[in-house]
Amino acid sequence: MSAAVGERAGAVNLTRFAWWSIAAAVTTIALKAGAYLITGSVGLLSDAAESGVNLVAAIVALTALRVAARPADHNHDFGHGKAEYFSAGVEGLMIFIAAALILLAAVERLLHPRALQSLGLGLGISAVAAGVNGVIGVILIRAGRAHRSAALAADGRHLMTDVWTSVGVLAGVFMVAVTGWERLDPIVAILVGLNILYTGYRLIQQSVVSLLDAALPASDLAVIEHVLARHRGDEVAFTGLRTRASGRHRFVSLTVLVPGSWSVERGHRLADEIECELAEALADCEAHTHIEPHGAHAAPSS
Repeated sequence: MSAAVGERAGAVNLTRFAWWSIAAAVTTIALKAGAYLITGSVGLLSDAAESGVNLVAAIVALTALRVAARPADHNHDFGHGKAEYFSAGVEGLMIFIAAALILLAAVERLLHPRALQSLGLGLGISAVAAGVNGVIGVILIRAGRAHRSAALAADGRHLMTDVWTSVGVLAGVFMVAVTGWERLDPIVAILVGLNILYTGYRLIQQSVVSLLDAALPASDLAVIEHVLARHRGDEVAFTGLRTRASGRHRFVSLTVLVPGSWSVERGHRLADEIECELAEALADCEAHTHIEPHGAHAAPSS
């Protein structure tokens, strides 16, 4: 038996958010590259390199969202939702590449410092780019949370990392202008690169955990328990609760223990009721139940 909420084939189209991310990446690449060419700052170059990674990551996210939106088919019984986790993992790898490029450029400039030019204009252009990323990043994170999209949430966090990168770079370049210490520019770029490495590690870690079918979070389990508590009693108990997620879709399975004297129709009616309540309580949830008589399991859950 099973019940599902949310029309998986007709789920909310999230690809428009990925297109916004792509547009933001193209815009910020142009702005930051221009700022680098004007100033010669390796910090601004590192910022532009990360925006290039943002563009690739946004394209990957768009592809993943399109795949994840496909309904279940003959060889994907649970749909294609896990494609979003691959997107988050790829973003993490792309962040590693960006960090490596930044660190290489920064070390070279640390060894061979160079005077910076037109800092005021360069800082202004980079600040505009950071603002664009900040707005889109917040939109993507909120959309990712609202629609439980790993791809959008990862893309949004990536953009917000880029914003903080830009803030650090701007502060460093400004301090170069104030102090005249040219090596401060590559030092800031190195710090930015190390921070980006950590962000990439977190994205990959979260992606791997999700691909390994981790259980639903405690907040979701509490909702499930609330539904089951309404039916638990002297005659009805539950055991074998298992949960997992596949992209935005939740899956819940459990065994319902009832008296052996119940009719098949009565047990079936109870199972349907529980499945529908779980589906209503958790968006994009597919619940599966199995009816067994008391005594089939030695230790049913209380």
